[in-house]
Amino acid sequence: MEVPVSKPLPDVMLNVIGGERRPAADGRTTDVVDPSTGQAYAQAPLSGAADVDAAYAAASAAFPGWGGATPAERQLGLLRLADAVEARADEFVAVESRNTGKPLHLTATDEVPPCVDQLRFFAGAARVLDGLSAGEYMAGHTSWVRREPVGVVGQVTPWNYPLMMAIWKIAPALAAGNTVVLKPSDTTPASSLLLAEVAAEVLPAGVLNVICGDRDTGRALVSHPRPDMVAITGSVRAGSQVAEAASHGLKRVHLELGGKAPVIVFPDADLANAAEGIAAAGYYNAGQDCTAATRVLVHEKVHDEFVAALAEAARGQRTGPPDDPDVAFGPVNNAHQLERVTGFLERLPDHADVVAGGGRVGDVGYFVEATVVDGLRQDDEAVQDEIFGPVITVQTFTDEAEAITRANGVRYGLSSSVWTSDHGTALRMSRALDFGVVWINTHIPFVAEMPHGGFKQSGYGKDLSMYGFEDYTRIKHVMSAFGA
Repeated sequence: MEVPVSKPLPDVMLNVIGGERRPAADGRTTDVVDPSTGQAYAQAPLSGAADVDAAYAAASAAFPGWGGATPAERQLGLLRLADAVEARADEFVAVESRNTGKPLHLTATDEVPPCVDQLRFFAGAARVLDGLSAGEYMAGHTSWVRREPVGVVGQVTPWNYPLMMAIWKIAPALAAGNTVVLKPSDTTPASSLLLAEVAAEVLPAGVLNVICGDRDTGRALVSHPRPDMVAITGSVRAGSQVAEAASHGLKRVHLELGGKAPVIVFPDADLANAAEGIAAAGYYNAGQDCTAATRVLVHEKVHDEFVAALAEAARGQRTGPPDDPDVAFGPVNNAHQLERVTGFLERLPDHADVVAGGGRVGDVGYFVEATVVDGLRQDDEAVQDEIFGPVITVQTFTDEAEAITRANGVRYGLSSSVWTSDHGTALRMSRALDFGVVWINTHIPFVAEMPHGGFKQSGYGKDLSMYGFEDYTRIKHVMSAFGA
C-alpha cells in the first residue's frame, strides 16, 4: 500500500560527503525495500573503500574549524539543525515510515519530536564543559583541565530506529566538536541521508558525512586508519567485530548492543496496568528494540491472572500498514528478520504454550502477530537470545531471590523493569538487577537528560545525557609553574 508523502521520494539515493550528494565512486547500488510490501522502491549507494576515504577526508578537513569553534558557535549550529528538522518534520515522518514500515501516526508523535528535543539538549550540552576547578594542587604550580573533542568519529547505526539512532550518535559527537562519518543500515538509509542533506544547509561542509553500504562498507569504516573513535548501535556480533577492528589502531570504541530485558511482576503489582504497559512496551516498533519488554518473570501466585491479562492486551495490539491510524505497530524490518522471528516460534520447545498470536500476518510484507509464549524455562533459546520481534515470553518465580537470579541469568545487561506497589521491593530490585536501566512500574520511556547504556554483552558507553556527551570528549591536564 502506498504511503502518502509531502513530496515524491527519490528513486535514487546519494551519499552526502563534504556537503555534496554523490553516488558511490564505482557506481554500485543496492535496493531499498518497503517492508510493508516487500518491494524495492529506491536504490542507495553501495559504498566502497574510495567512498570511505573521501568521507574521512571531508571530515578531517572540517575538523580544525568545527573542533576549534566556540561552544556557542557549535550550539548555534545544532539549534539550527534542530529547527530545520522540525520545519521538515512531515517529510522526515514520510521518509522514515516508508523505509521502515512504522505507523505514520506513531512516527509523527513518538519519534521525530524526541529527535528534535535531543538535538536541542546536546546543543545546550556544548556549553556545559565540566572539569576540576583550576588550582594549586602542587606548591608553585597551577593546574587546570581542558575538555577537548576526540577528533574524527566513525559511526554505524541500526535499522530499528534509523533517524533516532542517528541523532543519538551525531548530536553528542558534534556538540563536543568532533566531525562525523556515519553509515546507516543498508536496509534503512533514507532518513539518515535526509538528515545529512538538511545538515549540509546549516552546518559547515564535512562536519556530518553519511555514506551508505553493506557490512563490507561498515568494516571499511571502522578499520580505516583515520577515525579517532568508532561508535556503533547494533548486535553483539557486530559490536565484537567493531571492537576487534578498532583494537588494531587503539581507537576509542563506544558500543550500544543487544538486550533481553527482564520484566519482573510481583504479586502486589496492579496486574491490569502491568499487562497493558508491558504489552505496549513489548510490541512497540514490532518489538524491534533492544530495551523492549519481551521477557516477563511473574510471581507464581498471580501467573494465571497476569497471563490472561497479557494475552488479552496482546490481542489488542494490531499490526498493519503505515497509513492505518489504528495499528499499534508495523512489519518487522526485512526478510531476514522475518525469517529470524518466525524461526524462533517454529523452534519453541514442547513445554512452551503460545497463548496469543504466534504467526505471520498475510503474505505481503513482513508482518507478525503480537505473540505471548508461556511456560518457558531459563535455558530455552527464546529466553536467552534476542528475538527482536513482537514476541513476549513468560516465566514464573517463587521469591525475590529467584527473580533476581533468573533476571540476571542472561548475557545481556541493557534494561529491565520492576512492577510492584512496595517501595522497598523496588529499591532492592533496582540495586540487584545487573542492567544499565531499571524502570519501576513503567518500561521504555527515555529522556534526553538521563543516560542509556548497558553492561555485560550489551556494550559500554552511554547514549543521551551529559554522560553521552562526555564519551565524545578527551581530558587534558595542563600545569604551569609560577613565574614561567
